[in-house]
This record gives sequence, C-alpha cells and structure tokens, in this order.
Amino acid sequence: MSGTLNKVILIGHLGDNVKMHYFESGNCIGRFSLATNEVYTNKTTNERITSTEWHNIVVKNKMAELCEKYLSKGDRIYIEGKIRTRQWVAEDGSNRSIVEITATDFTFLDVKKTSNNANQPQDNIAQQKQTAVDNFVIPKENNNDNVPF
Repeated sequence: MSGTLNKVILIGHLGDNVKMHYFESGNCIGRFSLATNEVYTNKTTNERITSTEWHNIVVKNKMAELCEKYLSKGDRIYIEGKIRTRQWVAEDGSNRSIVEITATDFTFLDVKKTSNNANQPQDNIAQQKQTAVDNFVIPKENNNDNVPF
C-alpha cells in the first residue's frame, strides 16, 4: 500500500456534557471526553478487570450543535474521525500538547437528553432524534463521483 490512512473508530460513553466555543465568524467547536472500556479476566486471580481509556473528541459547526443539543454525560456514541495532535506554549513557558480525535462522522447510540421536550412520550422523542440525525448530512471530503467502482 503506497498511501497512508488516519482513521479512528470509537464507541464509548461521554465523560461530560459537550463544551461549546463560538467564534466571531459564526463557526463553533464542541469538545467532550469519551470513555472506552476494555474488560478482561486476570488468568492468575480470575478477577475481572476493566481498563478505561479516555479520548478527547472535537466536533465542528453543525456537528457540534447537534452533539450539544442531544448528548449529555453518560450517553453512548459511535465516532469516526482523525487523530490530531495540537501543540502550544503555556503561560508558564512550557511546551504543551494534546492528542484529539476530530470527528468526521457520528451516530447517537443512547441519548437521554431532549431539547425542551421533557414531558413528551419516549417514542416521540426517539423519532425526533432519529429525524435530526437522518436529516444531517456530513459533506465528504474529496468526494469523487468519477470513481469506477
């Protein structure tokens, strides 16, 4: 294979609510932590062990607004994205860096939060959420319709 690929697929639970940041240009970014768990059994003690890995997720613009509207701490989500490393100089002069997953696609798996509809029947809420997800189209980068397959 001569090319390279930077793709991450995660299914996990939100560690906190989505934190939004709005820019003067009208764009926005949402950030949240995502926990993924690995469960295994220690062969010597027969003890069940859960190992949690935390991921920093970044969603942009319309994706961020949808996540803020429908997701809350503990909800489960499927995320596809790219690994990005940001570096900066902190106020104390030290070099800092963070590894983030920039989401390119997502699917809500378990959603508890509603938007101003706390008293609606659950079926109606689920239908509204699915409609919001179905109506949201994420533009694919480098979409080439001339591909022969």
